[in-house]
Amino acid sequence: MENLLFASILVPVIAGIAVLPIRRSAGRAKEAIALLATALAVVFAITLFRQEVAFATPWAGFGIEFALRVYQFSAFVLLATAGFGFLVALYCVSFMRDHAKANQFYAYLLFSLAAVNGAVLADNLVVMLFFWEALLGTVFGMIAVGGPDAWKTSTKMFVIVGISDLLMMAGIAITGWIAKANGEAHFLNMSAISGLGLSATGLGGAGMIFLMIGAISKAGSMPFHTWIPDAAIDAPLPFMAFLPASLEKLLGIYFLARVSVDLYHVQPGSWMSWTMMTIGAATILLAVMMALVQTNYKRLLSYHAISQVGYMVLGVGTAIPIGIVGGLFHMINHAMYKSCLFLTGGSVEKQTGTTALEKLGGIAGKMPVTFTCFFIAAAAISGAPPLNGFYSKELVYDAAMERNIFFYLAAVLGTFFTAASFLKLGHAAYFGKRSPEHDNVKEAPIAMLVPMIVIAAGCILFGVYNALPLQNLIEPFIANQLAGETFAGFVPHKMILFVLTLVALGGAIVNHALGVKLGGSGLNAAEHIHHAPGLAWVYRKAQARAFDPYDIGLKVARLFGTVAWAADRAIDWVYNVAAVSLSRWLSLGIRKANTGNYSAYVVWSLAGAAAVILFLIYWR
Repeated sequence: MENLLFASILVPVIAGIAVLPIRRSAGRAKEAIALLATALAVVFAITLFRQEVAFATPWAGFGIEFALRVYQFSAFVLLATAGFGFLVALYCVSFMRDHAKANQFYAYLLFSLAAVNGAVLADNLVVMLFFWEALLGTVFGMIAVGGPDAWKTSTKMFVIVGISDLLMMAGIAITGWIAKANGEAHFLNMSAISGLGLSATGLGGAGMIFLMIGAISKAGSMPFHTWIPDAAIDAPLPFMAFLPASLEKLLGIYFLARVSVDLYHVQPGSWMSWTMMTIGAATILLAVMMALVQTNYKRLLSYHAISQVGYMVLGVGTAIPIGIVGGLFHMINHAMYKSCLFLTGGSVEKQTGTTALEKLGGIAGKMPVTFTCFFIAAAAISGAPPLNGFYSKELVYDAAMERNIFFYLAAVLGTFFTAASFLKLGHAAYFGKRSPEHDNVKEAPIAMLVPMIVIAAGCILFGVYNALPLQNLIEPFIANQLAGETFAGFVPHKMILFVLTLVALGGAIVNHALGVKLGGSGLNAAEHIHHAPGLAWVYRKAQARAFDPYDIGLKVARLFGTVAWAADRAIDWVYNVAAVSLSRWLSLGIRKANTGNYSAYVVWSLAGAAAVILFLIYWR
């Protein structure tokens, strides 16, 4: 079993190295290698599931161990990442067939899978950081192969996530120092730290905040999100389904749960709990409001990939069992329906040549399987019963209501806007008048359809039979807190919340009908909100990137550079212009004073001596 821990990491790495030199002329060798490696990763994950396996050996000195561990929670995340990796690789067989840099994309995909597996299996914080940072490089590469200008988005991602990772490094250092001060010999091993019951106050609070920043940044939460909508346009579409939609969400929320439950034991009502819930609620609302006004299929989905993280952070942040379970359930649910939605977007792009909503319309009959998968996934992300997203959101709603009604209102309002934006997307892309250029559009190839069908079926299964993921994958993580209780069941725990959810969904339908009547089309169904008094100015600023931390940072850097350049020029002028001019003026003055008259020299000497004497007298 210990060998399988290493195999889960090394097999994708070896396969990625093997794929990298393969050229387009080599047939389908790279696809075969990628499919084989990801299939093996699934086999390894299934074998390790429900196992308790640990490995540790001294590494890097200073008491740091190369420690790997698989247990109930990490085995669940490992299985999920392997499954999504295989499905995305299968999807890429058709989608990436004619891409000039397909070999590089497959290599980065496999390296990313290895990095995520390593981070999930790592029991030592430094070992986890090693794999965590490796993912930063592979994500950069996956975006960069998208096109000639994609490197700008890659750089943006690298800077934003890199800064948050630096803060996470500080959190690891603080956590390790506190654990060592408490007498823990294995002070960087998470399984050892979890027994200390560290408090998120004082220095521990700083450590917790820094670790939380690293986790939510990887998951794509605000304010570390602004590279994701850009990547949706610039990167190859399977990248969005593979990382921002699934693997990075799984990894980021997995680590957030480990930090807040295992390492620091965040308490309900604590300032840390309030901080996480506030970030979660803000992420839900601000991102979904931006999704509502997008006119590109992929960009709209990217904002929902951000918004849905808010439900996970809000649920975990409540620090009560129902919220933690709901947040983690939403983590796996989001990975499912968001991956499915991005894959439908890829199918539309592949078959029609565009994802601009103004150029789409009326393709539901031409692509019935793609549309059906879109419909199921869109209903799931909107929280429609009896799909998986409905049940995970209800658990988060319940926890939010228990903590504070304002957090519940933010969450349910997010559901309203989520449903409204997907009604707009579905109407604009799949219904309405079809462009003549799309009359000959055909359904996507089978290799692209199978992953969508499998994931859409999972959205139904995890909703109707939610006991399967809840009781077998998620609730065992906090079994001690649950004390035998389960949140599984076909009927929601609080009927009033169920009714309010139906009201929000019904309101979204009414809003869409009104918007279509006012705007004249599905594409304009949200324009009455977009241009509403008080919102129009905010939207205009947001779309101009006025609130983008990266762009703000660039402006600050440019201002600093301008000031530094001006200071440099000023100093240069003092030495190269002013000093030279002054010395020339003094030289000319001395030359004119040097007339050769002996009497004048005597007067100058006496005047100088007098000046020196006066200076010495008064200076004393």
